Amino acid sequence: MRDVKAYIESGILELYVAGQLSEKENLEVARYADEYPEIQAEIIEIEKAILALTREAAPGFKPSFDNISHSLSQGDDKGIRSIGGSRILRKEYLGWAASFLLAIGTTYLYFQNKELNSKIQRAESEILLMEEQIAEAENSLEGAEQLLNTIRDKNVVVVALGGQTVSPESYAKAYWNKEEAQLFIDAKGLPAPPEGMAYQVWSLKLDPLSPTSVGLLEDFTNDDNGIFALSNPNDSQAFGITLEPEGGSEFPTLEQLYVLGKVTS
Repeated sequence: MRDVKAYIESGILELYVAGQLSEKENLEVARYADEYPEIQAEIIEIEKAILALTREAAPGFKPSFDNISHSLSQGDDKGIRSIGGSRILRKEYLGWAASFLLAIGTTYLYFQNKELNSKIQRAESEILLMEEQIAEAENSLEGAEQLLNTIRDKNVVVVALGGQTVSPESYAKAYWNKEEAQLFIDAKGLPAPPEGMAYQVWSLKLDPLSPTSVGLLEDFTNDDNGIFALSNPNDSQAFGITLEPEGGSEFPTLEQLYVLGKVTS
């Protein structure tokens, strides 16, 4: 059995105690009770609950499941008498039987209500989770719209960065707003860096070649959209991205230059 708790909460044990199951179902419950102590314990608790309710309904009578079942099924002569050739239960047994059935119904309804409340709680939890996911999606959409508005600004210069010798198939784009010193790097065209390594972005002056670090593309593998925001107050003529040890380098490792692009306007 995969889920003992769900089996217990299904209400089948109340029906088992009440004798409302088929022979096949009874055998299945009995087998599970032998295999799982918690199921056997739950059956005992249900029996105790029913007996407690019947004592309240018929205080002068002390029933047990064994002698009641025997009397009802076998027609014990001590518990019956004849009237006009017919056999009926004594008054106390009739009262107990009514109490017993009432107790079964009450207990079954109690557990059914308990299961229903559990289902309602699960549904409420699922709704809350869905609401959180919708809120996250809305926030992501709002952030994406803000980013698009930013990189579409008339002052933004778009620089295409092409793959270099170490990785010809790589590519990236730089969106640079010189007036606000903002630089966005779209790094979706770069492969995930090896463990212990990170991509570092460089602002370049071309004559003479002078690199200045703009920053690292942090947490690269966990970034869903692959777009990184950096600050670039430099008078850049080109941008390059190299693969460096985590934490970055003071100067670029040119042998690990992945992409490079010149600012054209």
